[in-house]
Amino acid sequence: MTIYQYLPFIMIAFLIASIISSLFLKKKNLPVELFVEGLRYENNGHFDEAIINYENALSEVKKNRFQEDLENKIIQKLKVLHTIIEYQKNFGFAR
Repeated sequence: MTIYQYLPFIMIAFLIASIISSLFLKKKNLPVELFVEGLRYENNGHFDEAIINYENALSEVKKNRFQEDLENKIIQKLKVLHTIIEYQKNFGFAR
């Protein structure tokens, strides 16, 4: 048998190996995961934990330098959360 007869089997083996490796070795996007976790904390009213996650996500985004849109979203979220926390502190003093 010539090599051309084995070529389809080799190609199928490479295709299966690449599909399996892409499924199991999927690279997780850490800044996006931290951002989503921060959103969950923010929606549940845990603003301090949300700020921590957003700041961690921001530091990871700054390491990558490819996600400027996400960086801007995180910065805006941090500004809003700091404003909310200051408002809650001032509201507590007014009581």
